[in-house]
Amino acid sequence: MNDIAIQVKDLKKSYKTTEVLKGVNFEARRGEIFALLGSNGAGKTTIVKTLTTLLKQDGGTAFVNGFDVASKPDHVRQSISLTGQFAAVDEILTGRENLIMIARLRHLTNPIQIADDLLNRFGLTEAANRKVSTYSGGMRRRLDIAMSLVGKPQLIFLDEPTTGLDPEGRNEVWKTVKELANNGTTVFLTTQYLEEAEQLADQIAILHEGRIIASGTVAELKKLFPPEKVEYVEKQPTLEEIFLAIIGKKEEK
Repeated sequence: MNDIAIQVKDLKKSYKTTEVLKGVNFEARRGEIFALLGSNGAGKTTIVKTLTTLLKQDGGTAFVNGFDVASKPDHVRQSISLTGQFAAVDEILTGRENLIMIARLRHLTNPIQIADDLLNRFGLTEAANRKVSTYSGGMRRRLDIAMSLVGKPQLIFLDEPTTGLDPEGRNEVWKTVKELANNGTTVFLTTQYLEEAEQLADQIAILHEGRIIASGTVAELKKLFPPEKVEYVEKQPTLEEIFLAIIGKKEEK
């Protein structure tokens, strides 16, 4: 299990009478980008909240960096970082001040040096002394991810990191995520966008109606399409087309 960063077995979660996760199973390896792909409301954020100890599961087990999220939540929290769907930056502060604040909150030595190193790594040095309220969406998201790397967590969770970004901002974030993985960080990414998963992920799992209906590399997932659907694959199929093909339903016009 040394090379497994996340191991989920038969994970279940309900809200009142609504069963959101119906027995989810998957593994994510260290140093890889793992994408959890699913439409809005599929349960992606519920999985992220469970794996990051913000939510207790109703059944099943989940291990993150070798720690059981239910019985050792403190150990899990110390080894991960979470970036949610909306940038958690302080707009009144500058980019540098945001990073210094996080470094101080984590009781790290030399917070100014840590901030400057991350600003340089994420291409934000020129904007370092500007208030974040003046940043573009892509710059805010890059700063948000930089803040989540203060303290060098082994594993970073990115929950729909490009939600609300324009194409330029999305490309900025994609480049950042690729660099994270190249530097050895394990990335767990949720997205609604097939193109995003295809651009970034080493492994993809598709969540649909509370279960993982398919998983593998992009190449492996494409093989699950019936031959007559191949033309759709080349044209970047929508999530709906993937679901319909994999679960064997006919498209209704």
